[in-house]
Amino acid sequence: MNVIEFIREKTGSIQQNNAEFIAKLEPKFRNLSNLLNYKIANTLNNPWISRFNLFEEETQGDEADSVISLAARNTYNSLHQKLGEETFLGEWLTVDQNCINQFAEITGDRQWIHTDPERAKADSPFKSTIAHGFLTLALIPTLTETVDPDNNPYPEARMVVNYGLNQVRFPFPVKAGSRVRARTRLVGLTPMKRSIEVVNEISIEVEDRSRPACVAETVLRLYF
Repeated sequence: MNVIEFIREKTGSIQQNNAEFIAKLEPKFRNLSNLLNYKIANTLNNPWISRFNLFEEETQGDEADSVISLAARNTYNSLHQKLGEETFLGEWLTVDQNCINQFAEITGDRQWIHTDPERAKADSPFKSTIAHGFLTLALIPTLTETVDPDNNPYPEARMVVNYGLNQVRFPFPVKAGSRVRARTRLVGLTPMKRSIEVVNEISIEVEDRSRPACVAETVLRLYF
């Protein structure tokens, strides 16, 4: 047997062994993939807060269940009547350079388009510094007054948890010194086992501009 034939024989043997090895591993990888997909889906459908007993200080048994169910039912019925409607229009808030600078310091995002008015005036197409998109997003609790204890939009809920965002867009920049306000429209309502999921569409307007600065779908879980 010459060298070339020897190499061909060994190459064929290695390829066959590799094919057999892959065939043996493939079902295991498939099972692992299915398990991971299940875990991820299960995690997404069950927020971390569900691991805690929110009612441990309440009366146990049928009495507690009836009280919790009544509060949840009342809130759900009230919100359901507003589904698809605008539920809130906020007051104007000025986003000044000091606010932008504080956000830049906290996040570490000190790009000149946000923090250097002189350079922004010379080089930026907006001729002014602009607020970070995430700053605009972070203003949602203030702009929608959902953090005002004297004006609680969900008074019967024991706790309100920010579950996340479905989508976020920043169609228009907020120049330093601009005034913004928020509009809220209720677009989704889902009763859960121990909570109600509320989806609001938040549009943040810029004064004297037709395009919004931010449009976001926020997801809240109300626990009773």
